[in-house]
Amino acid sequence: MKRSLPLFLCCACLTGTAAFCRTPSPTPDDGGAQLQFVVVLSRHGVRSPTGDPVQYDAYSRAAWPKWDVPPGYLTDHGFEAMKRLGTYDRSLLAHEGLLSASGCADADRVFFYADTDERTQQSGRALAQGMFPDCPPAVHGLAEGTHDPLFHPPRRQPDESAPDPQGDPGEIDAAQTQLTEQYHAQIAQMDHILATCGNPPLPNHTRTSLFDVPTAPKAGKHAGELRGPLNTAASLSENFLLEYTQGLPLRDVGWGCISESALRSLIVLHTAAFNYEHRNPATARLAASNLLESIRAAMQQAMTGSRMPGAPDDPDDRALFLVGHDTNLASVAGLLRMNWTADGRRDDTPPGSALVFELWRGSGSGQYFVRVFYTTQTLDQMRTAAVLTPAHPPQRVALVVPGCSPSGKTGCSWDSFSRIVNQAMDPATAAAKSQ
Repeated sequence: MKRSLPLFLCCACLTGTAAFCRTPSPTPDDGGAQLQFVVVLSRHGVRSPTGDPVQYDAYSRAAWPKWDVPPGYLTDHGFEAMKRLGTYDRSLLAHEGLLSASGCADADRVFFYADTDERTQQSGRALAQGMFPDCPPAVHGLAEGTHDPLFHPPRRQPDESAPDPQGDPGEIDAAQTQLTEQYHAQIAQMDHILATCGNPPLPNHTRTSLFDVPTAPKAGKHAGELRGPLNTAASLSENFLLEYTQGLPLRDVGWGCISESALRSLIVLHTAAFNYEHRNPATARLAASNLLESIRAAMQQAMTGSRMPGAPDDPDDRALFLVGHDTNLASVAGLLRMNWTADGRRDDTPPGSALVFELWRGSGSGQYFVRVFYTTQTLDQMRTAAVLTPAHPPQRVALVVPGCSPSGKTGCSWDSFSRIVNQAMDPATAAAKSQ
């Protein structure tokens, strides 16, 4: 092993990406700036649904499909798509002069850290194999099945007397009712598909309509956690997305009733649920402070050349990849108040998508500044595990960090970025340590 892991692990998973044909982004210093370091916070690749298919049967006319991997595991197709992302990322970083274009000389200058789930560990290995096929770096992380506070910070227990961070119960109920009404048309579309599609129908089965899903808080859950029709519809729309991006024949995607256009209509249910649960400022502050502080620590370490608490990599590393979950992307984006539209979908966090934090240095002034991007494959690129090239790249969107980026610009100075992180995060949560 190249180095031992510090006890305090606060870093972001990176899929280093700089574009071959980059559209110049206005920054504090654009004159001959050079990329110094990249942190990519990535979601794992295409997996099977996290629940047993039988539990979803309650809402459908026909049985849900069985997958060839256990619930929540990365599929072979998902591994291949992530591997091709790694190959593409290597070529991009080489184009920017951050890594060599081939060979193993830079293999120990890219650090991979993943959450403890099988799907995140395997996604990290796929990225590493794609970047360095002859010498993939090890993927670090805590023991499988253990709790890693970097990706899942401890949460307030429901029986504590402190108020729910999302507001009082009456306000929460009203907000959830309004949200369900706002997406009534999409929920009804989903409910119709579940009620009419699929043969043969389940024998002796009476399905539960989405509109009959209980809206009362579940025992042991926070009042602010989403429940009711939208919560269930969001989960099922994600399952349809997984069927489509797994490359199943269209006759098997939503029992043949889910075209790409229908999927795009329904996936907004998942995004709406995530916006409510993970992007809102109160919960994002608790969920993302550790990650955000780790991103800053890794970047500052690369900038100063001195080891920083919370950075798992070495000061001379060129890229850091943290492989986590869609919840991590949503909460970090919510904490920094960043939004995007890519492949026609707003604020979506599909398999393999990533937030990319780039540290740049102006050649004239020597000043450091930060650029933030969101990147994702298109639905069809995920579905086919497409080879990614400069002519057919993943989607890449430059993000504005409110309060940090100058008006009309996407980059911001290092001092401004660090100040925004300080203002956004919860110090107590950011101090959480891995055990």
